[in-house]
Amino acid sequence: MKKISIAIDGYSSTGKSTLARQLARELGYIYIDTGAMYRAVTLFALREGLIGEEPDEPALEKRLAALEIGFERNDETGRSEVTLEGKNVEGEIRNLDVSRYVSQIAALGAVREKLVAQQQAMAAQGGVVMDGRDIGTVVLPEADLKIFMTASPEIRANRRYKELLDRGEQVRYEEVLQNVRDRDYIDSNREISPLRKAADAIEFDNSDMGMEEQFERIHAHALRVIDKKKGAS
Repeated sequence: MKKISIAIDGYSSTGKSTLARQLARELGYIYIDTGAMYRAVTLFALREGLIGEEPDEPALEKRLAALEIGFERNDETGRSEVTLEGKNVEGEIRNLDVSRYVSQIAALGAVREKLVAQQQAMAAQGGVVMDGRDIGTVVLPEADLKIFMTASPEIRANRRYKELLDRGEQVRYEEVLQNVRDRDYIDSNREISPLRKAADAIEFDNSDMGMEEQFERIHAHALRVIDKKKGAS
């Protein structure tokens, strides 16, 4: 029986990646972090001076065809980590500079076209858990299970703030909160593939929900979908 595909969408810092990674590990599926792919393109654009007040879309588009983005397994953690031009950039893509610009880069049609095609190819055989902004609406519209995650901006900013401090970055909470709000606006109002809850997605507001409780609930949903598919086969 073909394994199911699971799409997890939602706002920044809602714990999508943590949940998706846990779910994939528990089910024995492949986890695809689409947000990391957009962050890798953003890092490339920053390195090449292709971002000023706005991204230089024509110049970036010319470079996209040859741009190599992939994943490699970290044997110590068991996690898949993103690579750019064959080099692991997992740590670099998580800094606040990349966070400032990733929503702008992700809104560019040429970038989305390249990465969506790559993501769909990765998911073609099923058995994947994929998270991002438009997975259930654009990338995997026929996904067997769709989850949409949300939480208040203040809660999400506090999570992100603590994460950055733990990594040794010197940031102010107010700066992180503004970044969260800015990203929400850009993600929800961009012309191409805006952040939307798919009509058949299950919404989870985890403002007051622990990660363990959330995982247990969503894992239970996934098992029900898998059992239903088994019964139909």
